[in-house]
Amino acid sequence: MKISQYQQEQLEAVSLAKSHLEKLSADEQEDLRTLCSQYIFFRNEVEAFQNEFFSSTCTASCFQRRLSACCSREGIITFFADAVINELFSPQDKTSSMIEILQRTDENPKCVYLNHDKGCMWEIKPIVCAMFLCEPAKIKVFSENKDAESTWNSLKKAEKDFTWPDKKVLFDILEEIFISAGYNASTMYLHNSPGLLRIKKLAGARER
Repeated sequence: MKISQYQQEQLEAVSLAKSHLEKLSADEQEDLRTLCSQYIFFRNEVEAFQNEFFSSTCTASCFQRRLSACCSREGIITFFADAVINELFSPQDKTSSMIEILQRTDENPKCVYLNHDKGCMWEIKPIVCAMFLCEPAKIKVFSENKDAESTWNSLKKAEKDFTWPDKKVLFDILEEIFISAGYNASTMYLHNSPGLLRIKKLAGARER
């Protein structure tokens, strides 16, 4: 039995990120971490927000009852930059375990990255996962706290400063770094997705 196309794409991204970053010097790796520093600060803000306002609701509604739809086997979309950032900020060799998992052919219905003993295997979860809040949870929390809704809207807007290519953004820059080094991956959506390429083209036309 072969691994699925989804696993192949994920394996490609994680392996390429790990392979190239391991070839860089300590100073070069540190330069990339510095490049990502504002993004990590943003992710810490998102985590703090969700812990404060959504932790109890989500734990009771999804995790304890095992209803979470966002953790289905092939339900998450990851950007190539997600894999790069995760490798940059992971403990040594942690991504080796991810590579091993991605090569398995079992049909567990849960997310391929969800380890039964340790939970999610990502050190820095993909942005899609980090920014996912289901509608019932949002309705419940935001009906009780309008300030929380306003903060969430601000965080959603800030997310685009790293991922939405209507200007030069971190996720685009990280893809360019790897493309310049001779790599290509199907999850380099900011260089492969027709929709995102159209946004970049329109942004470039406005700047001229």
